[in-house]
Amino acid sequence: MPKPTSEKKLDDFLIGKSELTLSLFHHFISEFKRIGKIEVHHAKTMIGIATPRKRIAYVTQLGKNFIHVVFPFEKPYPDNLCFQKIAQVPGDDKQYNHHFRMLSKEDVNKEVIKFMKLAYEAGR
Repeated sequence: MPKPTSEKKLDDFLIGKSELTLSLFHHFISEFKRIGKIEVHHAKTMIGIATPRKRIAYVTQLGKNFIHVVFPFEKPYPDNLCFQKIAQVPGDDKQYNHHFRMLSKEDVNKEVIKFMKLAYEAGR
């Protein structure tokens, strides 16, 4: 008999989410796939987006009408209109989490795609 597991599957994160939230999530992933080869991994509390070498973004929340994405960069990029918050990870002088909240497909604009490409290149 297989051992029960408490590990979540990717589908577990998507169960019960609104059509809007699901369409935002799938659109964001498809836009990342246009940039390059990525993998989508589930973790205990979030969904990781990774190159074959490292994780480059995290979907940390699937709300009723939004998704929340965190991009970890080695330095802050304060000159932008897309991140609602930039915070240095405590105890790590080389990780600054950039928080992006996506409310519509149009939110993945040229500026966001620029940062998605930057994250992808950092993960190569």
